[in-house]
Amino acid sequence: MANLKKQFNVVLTGGNGFLGQHLLMHDAFKRALIIGRTKPAGQCNFKSISLDSEDMSKVLCNKDVVVHVAGRAHVMGESSKNAICEYRIVNTLGTLNIAKQAAKNGVKRFIFISTIKVLGDKTISGRPFNNSDEYDPCDPYSISKVEAEIGLKEIGNEYDMDIVILRPPLIYGRGVKGNFKSIINLLKLKIPLPFGSIKNKRSFVSVENLVDLIVTCIDHPNAKNKVFLVSDDQDVSTPKLFSMLSEAGKKKTFIFKCPIFVLFFCLKIIGKVGIYERLCGSMQVNIEYTKSQLNWTPRYRFKDSLANCWIDVD
Repeated sequence: MANLKKQFNVVLTGGNGFLGQHLLMHDAFKRALIIGRTKPAGQCNFKSISLDSEDMSKVLCNKDVVVHVAGRAHVMGESSKNAICEYRIVNTLGTLNIAKQAAKNGVKRFIFISTIKVLGDKTISGRPFNNSDEYDPCDPYSISKVEAEIGLKEIGNEYDMDIVILRPPLIYGRGVKGNFKSIINLLKLKIPLPFGSIKNKRSFVSVENLVDLIVTCIDHPNAKNKVFLVSDDQDVSTPKLFSMLSEAGKKKTFIFKCPIFVLFFCLKIIGKVGIYERLCGSMQVNIEYTKSQLNWTPRYRFKDSLANCWIDVD
């Protein structure tokens, strides 16, 4: 586990979220100031403030690092007609507001949790996403993150504040929600699953590994003004994921082979083509740059982290 060489005055946003809750369990955040509208559960140093506030000097003065985790999460199949506006209000404008005020109050480093989706939502075989790839956002959520990244770099240049950007793929671990929780609920049914013919590769990152990288970036000199891709560095196919996850939860699941075109046709009939893309498409992440620049490797094994997903599951 990454540890800081000295004590830093850290501000954390998004302490109520999945990632934020795990950050609060790390020693590096025991004395951190948590800001937002709602106090996280348990004991913590919390200050209630809206992230769109025009004056945040009381919470940002004399602070060294801001770790910005708060944001409007990605919603699969977003139906709102004003989705891009709703994402921009939180993920773009909210991010840039706190970053600019942090810079004006002398904060030295701003760590932003972006998403791998700023580079796209799929990769081709043998060509994972790399740090050198150009932006290719695919939905309102990723567009809002791209705009935030661009704005942050401009603020960093103007005010001489370090900007560190992390781009994780799907995050999983104890207490996970969203798509990963849906997979767990499906496995709990113990029904045969028609995914055996899928031959894709996808990258994931355990919340423990992401927390470890965030802590590394708080004080690492090579993190300054860099963008890092992150994953567990172990890509798996969809049937392999389901198999390993069911084994980790001690659930017996039979995965049989079904022709891909039949799977696509069935999902299309019920209006779930997006699910087909996630099940059958590949999305791989190359983290060699992250590993070499920060002398960092994922510490937590994929298999062990999958087991954590079943803790506290009814």
